[in-house]
Amino acid sequence: MELRGEIDISALEELKDLRSIGFSNNSFTGPIPEFNRLGALKALYLTGNTFSGEIGGEYFVRMESLKKLWLGHNKFTGPVPISLTRLLNLKELHLEGNEFSGKIPNFDHSLKDINFSKNKFVGQIPPSLATFNTSSFEGNEALCGKPLAKECPEETSIEQTKLQDRSTVIFATVVLVGVIVMLLVATIVVIKRRKTFDVLGSEAFDEPIGMRIAAPSTSRKPIEAAGAISSRSVTSSRKGSQHGNKGAGAGDLIVVNDKRGVFGLPDLMKAAAEVLGNGSLGSAYKAVMTNGVAVVVKRMRDMNKVAKDGFDMELRRLGALHHRNILTPLAYHYRKEEKLVVYEYVPRGSLLFLLHGDRGSCQAELDWPTRLKIIHGIARGMAFLHTELASYNLPHGNLKSSNIFLGSDYEPLLSDYGFWSVVNPTQAAQAMFAYKAPEATEYHFASPKSDVYCFGIVILEILTGKFPSQYLHNGTGGTDVVQWVLSALLEGKETELFDPEIASASESYNEMEQLLYIGAACVEQSPEKRLSMRDAVRKIEEIQVFEGRAPTLKEEYAKLSSSPPMM
Repeated sequence: MELRGEIDISALEELKDLRSIGFSNNSFTGPIPEFNRLGALKALYLTGNTFSGEIGGEYFVRMESLKKLWLGHNKFTGPVPISLTRLLNLKELHLEGNEFSGKIPNFDHSLKDINFSKNKFVGQIPPSLATFNTSSFEGNEALCGKPLAKECPEETSIEQTKLQDRSTVIFATVVLVGVIVMLLVATIVVIKRRKTFDVLGSEAFDEPIGMRIAAPSTSRKPIEAAGAISSRSVTSSRKGSQHGNKGAGAGDLIVVNDKRGVFGLPDLMKAAAEVLGNGSLGSAYKAVMTNGVAVVVKRMRDMNKVAKDGFDMELRRLGALHHRNILTPLAYHYRKEEKLVVYEYVPRGSLLFLLHGDRGSCQAELDWPTRLKIIHGIARGMAFLHTELASYNLPHGNLKSSNIFLGSDYEPLLSDYGFWSVVNPTQAAQAMFAYKAPEATEYHFASPKSDVYCFGIVILEILTGKFPSQYLHNGTGGTDVVQWVLSALLEGKETELFDPEIASASESYNEMEQLLYIGAACVEQSPEKRLSMRDAVRKIEEIQVFEGRAPTLKEEYAKLSSSPPMM
């Protein structure tokens, strides 16, 4: 959102239950703010800003709950703060694309996801990090040791020389001390002997000689004040209120699905609203109306591909769709400059947040059976849309994890589909994720196979647990899941791809591997080589744990990848 300026840590301290903060891909500058005052944080995402300077060695001492720290693609300098090595709960550490220097410290606890690439680190990679992929350390010319192919002979020699010099000094010191001790002992013996001689002499000839680390306060304001629509439009709409009409709610809010009852624009204007965020097609707000119904209001721009009558026809068509895995729009408000589209609110949130945010109590529930269920549901919803909206070049058009919501039983609900028919072509190419497919970026051509490409990325995202770099506009941060997975498959390193949180489910490895090859077949460079949506769904629904099934999928994928494009 190009946010800049000073982050008010004092205000954030008032949110006693705040556990995850994300300011990624903005324009913040200067030293890292005092996030360490928020001792209960579990996740901190600052990737893709211009934060700079050194981070003090003891900065993270009070952040004992921290699990995920993403500082990539900033301008941080200096050594890695030593206090990070003492955070026993830390699982993900991303420092890539900065100017960190010095040696990488040793981490005694178990990290699951790291990236130290493209910095100025030197010396040998600590043994505790040697099991990670080489990509986690590339771009540091002075780094050596496993997993890199570059050995550390010179550094080892220097270290050995230092050790030898140190040993020599210690040995010389010991010898010198020994010699001194021996001399002292000898001197004492001589003195004692002399004294003894003197005493004996005296005895013989003379007379004898005597000798011890509350609930967040949410800012609520009317949706009108939140900027969803101008007050002039609200006033004129209220004058035209007509309650009880199923076709049009009060104040020119057109109800296209009465699943949550009939309501009008004044009901929304009176509702307390919370800003949920900025999406590729517009802003989103949560509104709780006086009757207790919670909805999400999306403020859409650049939807002038068709006139008002055409827009009404398309939204009514979408409102008439019913399937367990799609989130059907409830109503809309039309203005030439912008449109409001209203959906039912899904409390559990998006798949994006549950996969990459602070999962909290949901973390243990995102096990392999749950993820398999989510993939099955997404496939069913996509197959339905590709049947019902078969006349569209893009039946969905914007499939990604932020547009997949999870019900109370983790049943996925697809959102933001079917807008290809109403969004301006220029805006569609910029905002809709299907236009990230290779054929769309290279030839400006989109088809239902572009939807399949998006579906493949979601499968790989769920399997690997990685945030796809394809979701980002500026190309910094995240993981290119397509390139990473395809490269690993060619090298026979499938086992390295799975999210550590599901990799331990060895009894389900066969299912994971089958889905991995289905995902790979969906993200083929050439759309002709990709699976159709129907075939992808069929293969997913056929997945069962039988020995030999996965090798069959491997053979099919190999044949698919090597075959020439169909004309």
